[in-house]
Amino acid sequence: MEKSVAVKPASGKTAVSRISYAFGAFGNDMFYGALSTYFIMFITTHLFNTGNKAQNNQMIVYITMIITVLRIVELFIDPFIGNLIDRTKTRFGQFKPWVVVGGTITSIILLVLFTNLGGINRTNPILYLTIFAILYITMDIFYSFKDVAFWSMIPALSLSSHERERTASSARIGSTLGGGLVGVIVMPLVLFFSLNKAGGTGDARGWFSFALMVAIVGIVTALAVGFGTHEVQSDIRKNKENTVGFKQIIGALTKNDQLMWIALTYGIYAIGINILNSLVLYYFTFIMGASTKFSIFQMLNIVVSLISVSIFPKLVDKFNRRNVFAVCIALMLSGILLFTFAGKSFLLVLIAAELFQVPQAVIFLVVLMIISDSVEYGQWKLGHRDESLTLSVRPLLDKLGGAVSNGVVGQIAVLAGMTTGATAASITGHGVFVFKLMMFAVPAVFLLIALTIFWKKSTLTEKRHAEIVNELEKTWGKEVLVDEAVKADATSIQITSPVAGSLISLKDVSDQTFASGQAGNGFAVKPSDGRILAPFDATVAQVFSTRHAVGLVGDNGVALLIHIGIGTVAMRGTGFTSVLEKGQRVKKGTELIEFWQPAIQKAGLDDTVIVTVTNSDQFKDFKLIEPIGKTVTANNQAVMQITAGNQDAKPTNDEK
Repeated sequence: MEKSVAVKPASGKTAVSRISYAFGAFGNDMFYGALSTYFIMFITTHLFNTGNKAQNNQMIVYITMIITVLRIVELFIDPFIGNLIDRTKTRFGQFKPWVVVGGTITSIILLVLFTNLGGINRTNPILYLTIFAILYITMDIFYSFKDVAFWSMIPALSLSSHERERTASSARIGSTLGGGLVGVIVMPLVLFFSLNKAGGTGDARGWFSFALMVAIVGIVTALAVGFGTHEVQSDIRKNKENTVGFKQIIGALTKNDQLMWIALTYGIYAIGINILNSLVLYYFTFIMGASTKFSIFQMLNIVVSLISVSIFPKLVDKFNRRNVFAVCIALMLSGILLFTFAGKSFLLVLIAAELFQVPQAVIFLVVLMIISDSVEYGQWKLGHRDESLTLSVRPLLDKLGGAVSNGVVGQIAVLAGMTTGATAASITGHGVFVFKLMMFAVPAVFLLIALTIFWKKSTLTEKRHAEIVNELEKTWGKEVLVDEAVKADATSIQITSPVAGSLISLKDVSDQTFASGQAGNGFAVKPSDGRILAPFDATVAQVFSTRHAVGLVGDNGVALLIHIGIGTVAMRGTGFTSVLEKGQRVKKGTELIEFWQPAIQKAGLDDTVIVTVTNSDQFKDFKLIEPIGKTVTANNQAVMQITAGNQDAKPTNDEK
C-alpha cells in the first residue's frame, strides 16, 4: 500500500514566523531598490544645485565614482561579514540581531544621505565628500550584515524541508512586491510632497519624503523579523565550515570551469541589465516627460514577474535551461530594439520595457540552478565538494553588477544633460542620442557577449548533471576505511532494511552498475512506504541536492548508500523531502528521507530502493539472512549480515 508524505498544517507560531519573514523580504528589497536605483536619480537631479553646471556635474561624477569604488571594496569585506555572522551567539538568536540592528542603522543613514548634510555640499565640497564616503560605506556594510543574515535565516526557521520551501516561496513573493512597489510609489510620492514639481522630477523635499517612507518601512520590517520569527536551535545548525573568502572564490572559479563560465556569463549579463534598469526612470522622466507613468510600468512589471517565476518549472521541463536562457536573451534584445524606436509612445515603451524586464526573473533562476549544479560538477572534477563557496558566487556578481552600473549611470546622466534643473524640454538632440546609445546599445552588447559565452562554454546541462550525480553516488564511500578497533570489536554486523517493502536481490535491479556489484554489495527493496530510516547509528557523510539518496558512515565502519529509485536524479528533488546536513549525527531509526511514490511513478521511473555497502572491500563476507521476496519492515528486522575483516567475499547478488 502506498503512503504519501504527510504535510502537517502550519501552527499559528509557524504561520506568524513565515509572514514576518515575508514582510522582512518586502522591506529588504524595497530598501535595496531605493538605494541602488532611485538614490542615483536623486544625486544626479537634486543633490547639487550650486548654480554652476560644470561644478554640479563634477560633484556628480565624484559621488558616483565614490559609490562604485566603495561598493567594490565592500565585496572584499563580505566574507568577513559572513564569518562574523556564523560565529554570532546571542539569546535573541544568531541572525535576528543583525537583521534588526542592520535594518535600523541602514535606514537612518539612507535618510541622512537623502539630504545635503546641512548645505555643506555647497559650502565645503571636500568635507561633504568625506562625510558622504564614511556614511555610505557604513550603510553598505550594515546592509550586507542585514542582507546576509536575513537570507541565511531560512534553515534556522524550521527543520522541515516542506516548511522551508513555503517560507522561501513567501519570501520570494515579499521580495518581488517590495522591489516592485518602491518603483510604483517613487515618483507619485516625490511629486506629491514637492513644492516645486520641476518638470516631473520634484524637489529635495519630495525626495526626502520618499526616503523617510523607505526608512520607516525598513525599520518596521526589520523589527517584524526580530519579534515575529523564531530561530530553531538544533545540533544540525552547528557551523562546521568557515565562510569562504574572496581569494577562495577566485580559486574555485579557475578550477571549476563550468562555474567559471556561468559566473562570467552572469557577471557580464548583470552589468548590462543593471545599466538599462537604472535608466528606465530617466527615460520616462527626460525622454517621455511623463515620470508618473513609470508607476504604471512598475505595477505591470510586478504582476508579469510573479507569473513568469510561477511558470518557470514548466518552461524548463519542456524546453530545457539552455534553450530557455537563449530565448530569454532574444526577448530582451527584441525589447531593447523596440525601446530604441518607441520614442514617446507609452504603449510601445510599455511593451518594450516588459519584453526586457520579464525574462530577467527566469534568467536569474536558470543561472541559480546551473550554479547549484556546478557544486556536483566541481566535486566530480576536483574530488571535493565546495558548496558554500560555489553558492557565494552569484550574490557577489549581483553586487559587482550593481556597483559598476551605479558609476556608469552617473556619467550617462552628466553626458546627456539629465542633471539638476533639467527637464524633458531641455534635453538636446545630442543628449538624447548619447542617452539612447548608452541605455540601449551598451546593454545589448553585454547581453550578446553573455549569450555567446553561455552557448559556447556552458555545457552543464540537466542531462550531464544527472550523469555526474549518478557517477558520484555510485563511487561514493569506496575510500572509507574501517578502524581496526571497530573490526576487532564487531566480528559480525547486521543491517536492517531502511524502508518497508518486499526484499529484492541486488542482481535483479534494472541498473547495471548496482546489479553488477560495482557500487558495492547490498540488497534492494520494492517499497510499500515512503519513509527511509537510519539502519544504524551513523554520521551523514554525503547528501545530494536532489534528495533522492543519502550516504551514511556508521559507527560500525559501514559506508552505506541508500538510493531511492532508478533514474530519479532527473526529478531534481520533486517528491522528496529531507533536512539532513553533511556531518549530522543520526541514531538508528531516525527518519532520513520521505518520498512520494506516485511522483516517481508519474515520472515513469522505477521506485526500487537500493542499499549498498560502498566500502565492501573493507569487510570479509556478506550474507542475506532473509529470503528474496519476503516483506520486511523498516528498522525492525535484520536483512543482511556482514563479517568484519578484509574482504575476499562474493557479492550477495548470487547468494539467494
